[in-house]
Amino acid sequence: MTDDLIHDPEGGMPRLLEIMRRLRDPDTGCPWDIEQTFDTIAPYTIEEAYEVADAIARRHMEDLKSELGDLLLQVVYHAEMGREAGAFSFDDIARAVSDKMVDRHPHVFGDESRDKSAAQQTVDWEAQKAKERAARARSGVLADVALNLPALMRAEKLQKRAARVGFDWPDTGPVLDKLAEESRELVEARDRLGAEAIAEEYGDLLFVVVNLGRHLGVDVETALRGANAKFTRRFEAIEATLAQQGRGPEDATLAEMDAIWDAAKRAEKTA
Repeated sequence: MTDDLIHDPEGGMPRLLEIMRRLRDPDTGCPWDIEQTFDTIAPYTIEEAYEVADAIARRHMEDLKSELGDLLLQVVYHAEMGREAGAFSFDDIARAVSDKMVDRHPHVFGDESRDKSAAQQTVDWEAQKAKERAARARSGVLADVALNLPALMRAEKLQKRAARVGFDWPDTGPVLDKLAEESRELVEARDRLGAEAIAEEYGDLLFVVVNLGRHLGVDVETALRGANAKFTRRFEAIEATLAQQGRGPEDATLAEMDAIWDAAKRAEKTA
């Protein structure tokens, strides 16, 4: 065994696959890597996907290149564990997704017309997925919406899936009415019921908020990320202003911090 491929900067995918194989070698590999399983690696896979999204949001191409590499490593990791278990290989993964892309794009790789909109392609994509679910004896409309998705993202996917078979409000009016109704029910739970009922009504309210975002054409995850970033900027402005006075947030009153917040807000709007 030589390390020529391991140290070849032009080795491409074969190099990465070999690096992972060596890391997992039970005799000569890395003790940490050898101990890992699908379950222990899954959280890292999710984390790396979010770091890719963060690099995209920041429009930082160098970070995006790095984060995409980290995400690719996660695929290679799972592929190696699949190979060791005799379940599948990296080539099996690549073949399956390639076949899927060809099957779901007959207007590109087959004899169907390309004369259709992106919206129509979304409808056709879902129709093809429904056929695939039926072939796997998973015919329910919501059958393959992954349970382990972040709750906000899963709520949106569940709603979109149901909407495609007609289970949806026609416009934002009824959604806003439902939002008001759920808000009242949350207040009632707060005033009269226990913690379990409060949590349930709060979840219902969040679900309707996601629905409203969908009807408004807002990507809820992106919108919340933006709100998080805005909160971070303005709170950091509070910290910076107070630091100039030799103080921290713990030394200021809420009224003082609110005033700085409002000033930061005005500065953003006039920038």
